[in-house]
Amino acid sequence: MKRRPDLQIPGPLGRRQRPWRALWLRTLLPPLTLIGAVLSRGLDVTLALLLLILLAPLLSVRGLIARAGTGRVFARETLIGHFRVPFERLRFTGTAPGRDLAVLLNILRGDMAIAGPRPLSAEEATRVGVEAAVRFTVRPGVFSPYRLKSRTGVAYAPEAQIDSDYAYGQSARGDVGLVVRSLIGEVLGGGEAPTPPVLEFFGVPIVNTTMPEAVDWIAARAVAGDPALLAFVNPDCLNIAYVDAEYRRILLDAARVLPDGIGIHIGCRMLGVALQANVNGTDLFPQLCERAAQTGLGLFLLGARPGIAEAVAANMQAQFPALRIGGVQDGYFDPADEDVVVDRINASGAAILLVAFGVPRQEKWLARNHARLTAPVRMGVGGLFDFYSGRIPRAPVWMREIGLEWSWRLMQEPGRMWRRYVIGNPLFLYRVWRQARGGETL
Repeated sequence: MKRRPDLQIPGPLGRRQRPWRALWLRTLLPPLTLIGAVLSRGLDVTLALLLLILLAPLLSVRGLIARAGTGRVFARETLIGHFRVPFERLRFTGTAPGRDLAVLLNILRGDMAIAGPRPLSAEEATRVGVEAAVRFTVRPGVFSPYRLKSRTGVAYAPEAQIDSDYAYGQSARGDVGLVVRSLIGEVLGGGEAPTPPVLEFFGVPIVNTTMPEAVDWIAARAVAGDPALLAFVNPDCLNIAYVDAEYRRILLDAARVLPDGIGIHIGCRMLGVALQANVNGTDLFPQLCERAAQTGLGLFLLGARPGIAEAVAANMQAQFPALRIGGVQDGYFDPADEDVVVDRINASGAAILLVAFGVPRQEKWLARNHARLTAPVRMGVGGLFDFYSGRIPRAPVWMREIGLEWSWRLMQEPGRMWRRYVIGNPLFLYRVWRQARGGETL
């Protein structure tokens, strides 16, 4: 793992640095990576050469077409690469900027790698702060970690942070994994599409937003004190809303409904629109806890098996010592004790109430007690407590990046989840297909 350097990697943006000028910069880097860098570079060169040989006829034809059409073979775009050295990225003339087979020549001559941070323009490079300058210690790549996360809606951190994390942990094995995941992510992500502020599935409006904006909205509503129900919906939730009129009405009356899961992402593609981010409650929770710790907003955790909410509270307070959790309560209380539970929640002074009863029971409980609850922000969070208590392990990051967290859930709890995923997911996509054709409205 690379040490985080304390100073910015310098270098002029307007001309190419000579090797000896960059040599002293390389001595600042930990020896880590000499073997890893050699292996990664070897893989890049080998794969680029192999593809150039295999695709030589296609590339020759493409070059002739470009020459005949424009009088020149390549268009060149000046970008900033390894150690802030400018280079010219190649593409055949007549093609749009982006990935082009001509980039194999850039890889071969060392300007770029197959995997790495996105190459920046000179203007973008000047905006990279000292804390993120480590991104320039690795070659820019055709497949970048930020693009991968963006394509599947899990790019919750800024690009600079994601690039820095990649640079600190870069390895040949990691690069191979990034390329494989990126290829899968490209298939799932689809092409460019409009990004409307509100998505609609079966008449249920879903706010198309980002994770930081969602956290900002929750914090603002909690401070303002206005009662607000926040709901997260995945394909299973929308299938339930399709046949459960009461749950559907609650979603329509909610202050906000947010998208959860790769199924929503695929559904958006089918409708010809783009999802900004997979704003699920599980990934939002630690960011919300961090914000609550900073602002003094209290939380109340209601639901799950006995002992689970307590474990969540202990784990999150260990991570965020300033976090104030006003109280916890499992979800196995007697209905006759509901008044007592509501009184406990109100007495805690919590500004944010998280209820983990499962869909749609949690939303119906919140709707039934709407007038009696005093916590400004109320949200149903499904199985979130099980993850943060440690009872059920979360899917590995690589599975989340390619949209396969559902398969992990299915493996963890096949008896409970098979109907949701094996039957529910195809049913949801069928209904979206009908909606796209104008035949699925409620």
